[in-house]
Amino acid sequence: MSGEESERSPLPFEPNKKRQKPAKTQSKPAAQPQESAKQTERKPSYTKKEMAIPQVISQRMIRRVAVFCGVPTALGISALVVSYLLAIYSDIQLPPIAVLLVNMGLFGLGVLGITYGVLSASWDEEKVGSLLGLGEFNTNWGRMVEVWRETRQKNL
Repeated sequence: MSGEESERSPLPFEPNKKRQKPAKTQSKPAAQPQESAKQTERKPSYTKKEMAIPQVISQRMIRRVAVFCGVPTALGISALVVSYLLAIYSDIQLPPIAVLLVNMGLFGLGVLGITYGVLSASWDEEKVGSLLGLGEFNTNWGRMVEVWRETRQKNL
């Protein structure tokens, strides 16, 4: 995947990944305050604006989360209301386990909708993306897995 990294364009809110690791020096006495000052200068610091998600992208994510999380959650709430109304005003008695499983499924879809809403949004400011966002989801999921692997490799 390292070949893909050089081919894809960096995201506007993505920090530069091409940092050089500081060269290892021979062990010296610990009382070297100038050395620690040099090390802090080497660490790149990013401003909040550089690290923030652009407004266009965050609004796109919020809209998608509202749809992909809101619809199943609203259906879950309405299923509770409908099952209650059926039990009170008609002779239809639904098994409580069926109502529970339907609601758990719908609320679970709502939770998954949060993740899908964020990952299915296009993270490129100029590109709006598709209606369902399947292509954007695959791209963003790949980026996220790549970062996880890099982080795990650094920690080992």
